[in-house]
Amino acid sequence: MAALGWLTPRRRSATARSVLAGEASAEAARKTAQALEADAGPPDGPAEAEPAEPEFPVAGDDLAAAFFDLDNTVMQGAAIFHFGRGLYKREFFHRRELARFAWQQAWFRLAGVEDPEHMQDARDSALSIVKGHKVCELMAIGEEIYDEYMAERIWPGTRALAQAHLDAGQKVWLVTAAPVETATIIARRLGLTGALGTVAESVDGVYTGRLVGEPLHGPAKAEAVRALAAAEGLDLERCAAYSDSHNDIPMLSLVGHPYAINPDTKLRKHARAHDWRLRDYRTGRKAVKVGVPAAAGVGAIAGGAAAALALHRRRK
Repeated sequence: MAALGWLTPRRRSATARSVLAGEASAEAARKTAQALEADAGPPDGPAEAEPAEPEFPVAGDDLAAAFFDLDNTVMQGAAIFHFGRGLYKREFFHRRELARFAWQQAWFRLAGVEDPEHMQDARDSALSIVKGHKVCELMAIGEEIYDEYMAERIWPGTRALAQAHLDAGQKVWLVTAAPVETATIIARRLGLTGALGTVAESVDGVYTGRLVGEPLHGPAKAEAVRALAAAEGLDLERCAAYSDSHNDIPMLSLVGHPYAINPDTKLRKHARAHDWRLRDYRTGRKAVKVGVPAAAGVGAIAGGAAAALALHRRRK
């Protein structure tokens, strides 16, 4: 485990468990990034073209990097719920648990925000399900689940933003409360550098059913980004971060270039107040500067309702 000396002075308070979760995620991310770099291939399919911001990202600036939230920022919906559906298909658990996953996913799609109780319930369920299973087994299954449920839910516009940073020679990291193994798979498939995610404890390659620290959520994400930036020698004022949720304001406030992507109401309000840039891909609109109202995302709501209804009918 990395020493606390990694950390730079904090602007916000964080619990010891947040710091532990952040440092554990940063350490896991750096290790997996090395493996991703060694196995790097072309990303899956073309990215949608997106107008570049003037002089940003700055080509050749190796002190800058980009950090992307995953759920509803890079991907429609929540990765952990899609993962749960895939595990159900493979008979890791029963219909009752699937119904809970389906309801949580439908709520997430309809509301467009993270509910702490829903997210905690999903994490507890996932931990109990994977306890006793090998890490390598879940990684292999995660590859299949990505193809089945996640690949078609990547927002092309956000992916183009990430590619712009890569084309400028910068590293790009996912930062998510999803399991680091799942996040790493998604990062590799998209051709990104690596991922910061929730670290589940394992002993001799087998999950114990416990976490290292706490879920990588809220302040813990900021701690992970801070720790990784210190280890990588990055200048956070030159870095960018992207998220849809007000829960990620600590992470967004840490960098010099914060972006609100498909923002919830609270984040939109905060972004306007602080002159952060905003992009909304839920209706296919082009990127706009903060201050220009974004559409309500009727298409995403309708899609979420239809998906939930279809899943309910199939299961009946």
